[in-house]
Amino acid sequence: MKRSLVPVLSTAVLVVLGWSGSVAAQLTDAKLATLSLRGDRTSYAPGGAVALEAWVEVEPEWHVNSHTPTFDYLIPTRLVLELPAGIGVQRFEYPDHELQTFAFEEVPLAVYDGRFVIRAHFEVPASYRDTALPVRAELAYQACNQSQCVAPTKAEATTVLVIGAEGALVANAPPPSVAVKPAVTASTASETSAPAARGLFSILLLAFLGGVILNAMPCVLPVLSLKFLSLVEGASHGRKGTVYGALATTAGIFFSFWALALAAIAAKSAGSAVGWGVQFQNPAFVTGLLLVVTLFSLNLWGLFEIPLPQKLAQLGSQGPTEGLGGHFASGLFATLLATPCSAPFLGTALGFALSRPAGTILAVFTAVAVGLAAPYLLLAAVPGFARVLPRPGAWMLTLRGFLGFLLAATAVWLLYVLGGQVSRVHLAGVQLAVLALALCVWLVPRLRGSWARGLAWGGVVAAMVVAVALAAAPAEGDRSTLAKGAVTRLIPWEPFDRTRAETVAQAGQAVFVDVTADWCFTCKVIEGRVLETEPVAEAFRRHGVLPLRADWTNRDPGIAKFLEDHGRFGIPFYMLYRPGQEPRVFSELLTRETLLAAVAELPPA
Repeated sequence: MKRSLVPVLSTAVLVVLGWSGSVAAQLTDAKLATLSLRGDRTSYAPGGAVALEAWVEVEPEWHVNSHTPTFDYLIPTRLVLELPAGIGVQRFEYPDHELQTFAFEEVPLAVYDGRFVIRAHFEVPASYRDTALPVRAELAYQACNQSQCVAPTKAEATTVLVIGAEGALVANAPPPSVAVKPAVTASTASETSAPAARGLFSILLLAFLGGVILNAMPCVLPVLSLKFLSLVEGASHGRKGTVYGALATTAGIFFSFWALALAAIAAKSAGSAVGWGVQFQNPAFVTGLLLVVTLFSLNLWGLFEIPLPQKLAQLGSQGPTEGLGGHFASGLFATLLATPCSAPFLGTALGFALSRPAGTILAVFTAVAVGLAAPYLLLAAVPGFARVLPRPGAWMLTLRGFLGFLLAATAVWLLYVLGGQVSRVHLAGVQLAVLALALCVWLVPRLRGSWARGLAWGGVVAAMVVAVALAAAPAEGDRSTLAKGAVTRLIPWEPFDRTRAETVAQAGQAVFVDVTADWCFTCKVIEGRVLETEPVAEAFRRHGVLPLRADWTNRDPGIAKFLEDHGRFGIPFYMLYRPGQEPRVFSELLTRETLLAAVAELPPA
């Protein structure tokens, strides 16, 4: 394969395009709510009940959302307690909210303002005698006034409960307000914090295994096929060339994962929702990736070649014929195509990381990168591994053309994703721009004169600009039905509504929630092989399970918040609300047997 500069440049541009839009919110250090704690008694007897009061005071002319806000996308006010091991909160009591109308929303919103109190009830263990019980509280909230909302923040407070003889009740009056420094963050996943179930080492191990498995996911298979062909070609240059190519690919993988980690850290610090694969919610990113995949396909079919500048060519000659820049770009490309997938173990690791400090996020993303790059690191470290590769030959020309068709299939999938994000008119415009790009590429070797070929390459650039501009422009008219066409389904899915799901579950009916997206290939596979099957549909009917589907193809803060509240930042995501029990969260790779066993435990309808 000859050296080509287009994959390097186009992939680099695509990386910038995909990650630049992920950080939009800005930090705020506004102290708009204060928090203070006190117990309902002066002291407590061992085994006694505690009613801990958290007093909140909101600044004048500001309000915070209720614990159960009017809309799912609003940030709820939530109290989280950190207690010594062995003590758990039995229940929280939030005050009744007020319905108020604001200039930015005609529908009355459920809010708290002024001063209010949240109570948490728990029991002191009988083993606690003549000691002090430290309690730390965090209040997650978002403050708004008539014209703006600031980033979600946390207010913190601590207190110490005296354990001995039972003391007198405290008068029902607010304690002196304690000013605390809020920290910009996302709200916590549960209302009672506890030490992490897994240590950092085990989480890093899960992240590594998830990265290894990503190599076998359908999202990454086209890139693996390309690397196989490239490494076969590089084998003719000896051990040195193969090692250089493998290390360059590894560098591309590490660079892209570190960029993803830094973008996630910045977005999290700014109060934005973060998640795995959310860049595929950006139609401009999807279109950019579509253009890159199309160029890769045309290159594999031999329609164009662009030699690298002389210095880069000399550098590339030290490695396989693809050049070090091409190998680096393929590492970036592998990461881009891997992000729609959430492999086994990866969801747990990323969920842990994205709710932790910056250093943990960077460490977990690095572990995933090591896993994804493991085959290339093995190739560079073990000399005998290269001997398993077949010898170069004429068969590679046929394989090269076949791999071009694999990438073309990926382009079709990207058009399917784009079909659910832009209007019909814009989708048709993007398709015509891709066709024009292919036409200009086809014309280049057939034109005489440098000016004519330059004009053709100008057409390539213009087609790419037009395609991305159409995708980024506000949609006019209905979105395309390409990804939303009428399909006969065994299960009567209904749109996801979190309030409805929780209300129905509290009323005694089971609810199954499927969070999916058009860009999530794994979701589609599980939908066809597990969910849309007669045994599962019959089990849902027999036990009266309400099936709700949350579509995360496009940005939806409510769905992002729902995932975050359950410790996940990527999809697939499956959860079963069980009346009278905690919800059951399933693995990303849901199996029919696991789902049927969980539903069988429910009472018949």
